[in-house]
Amino acid sequence: MSRSRKEKNQSQNKTAAIIFILAFVLCSIFIVAKTNVQVPAAGKTMMFFLSPFQKTFSWFGGGVSELSGSVEEMQNLQSENETLREEVKKLRAENLNASEALSENQRLRALLGYKQNATQFDMVAASIVGRESVTWSSVVTINRGLLDGVADNMAVVTELGLVGHIVEAGLNTSKVQLILDPRSSVGTLIQRPESRVAGIVEGDINNPNAPKMVNIPKDADVKEDDMIVTSGFGGVYPKGIVVGKIKEIHNDEGGLLKHGIVATTVNFEKLEDVAVIIESREAPPDPLPPVIQSEANTEVDAAELAKQMELSKQVQQEVRDRVKQAQIQQLEQAKQSGGGTAN
Repeated sequence: MSRSRKEKNQSQNKTAAIIFILAFVLCSIFIVAKTNVQVPAAGKTMMFFLSPFQKTFSWFGGGVSELSGSVEEMQNLQSENETLREEVKKLRAENLNASEALSENQRLRALLGYKQNATQFDMVAASIVGRESVTWSSVVTINRGLLDGVADNMAVVTELGLVGHIVEAGLNTSKVQLILDPRSSVGTLIQRPESRVAGIVEGDINNPNAPKMVNIPKDADVKEDDMIVTSGFGGVYPKGIVVGKIKEIHNDEGGLLKHGIVATTVNFEKLEDVAVIIESREAPPDPLPPVIQSEANTEVDAAELAKQMELSKQVQQEVRDRVKQAQIQQLEQAKQSGGGTAN
């Protein structure tokens, strides 16, 4: 039992001696590395044996210092990288806002230019704020209503051409039926002077993006690329507003009529801003001349024709008066029932 204790004491003594030697070596290396003290020959001999350890610890210390500097540099780079990312996001957002503002400015400038040139119309600008999901390409909602002077059956346009007409005016918003709607019908004329063929442009349920001009006599002078404008009949659409152009012509069943596929001048897929025609000061359109039977050599009484023209003008004026009266009534009813809230 005493022998085991003796061996244990010897082992502890050896461990203590090794620790002492290591501590002595480390202290010596530290002192020599940090001072320039002159040592005697015996010290030089000791330094000779200690120099490998000194180099090793110097290399290790330099590596630790260099690693610490690299870690700090990486942290700084990471911080700068995060700052740059935030700046890039901010610049991208500013660029997006600037592009959107520029696009809106260009659209509004074009619409303002049209309003200034079309002096025969009083118009109010509006923006599209919604589309009906069921009839996405047929009915849209604008941010103008009765309080802005908008009423049912007013024409809606852009600088490029006809859009549609108001079908439901609320206090602050209104619904617009586009000319693409199959329920829509617009009296039109071929703009070409030597043609002036009349017809009706209506939406095509089988081709939602391209309406058609119908009720064209088979032998009528209508060609591809002919421009189509509103005829002014009906009291909703003023005369002379561009609708589109004929891109295809097809014969109807029965052989008496034909129809033309219309490429609209307005791009309805990109439609964002419009103008509502509040008032039109243009002269009402001339009535269509009566059909004269040449074989029977019938003569048209000039006085009777003038009487018909005057009657037509009176009818047009009555239509305008009814529209204005309806606008006033709608505004009064909406104020009484809605209390100033938007539909």
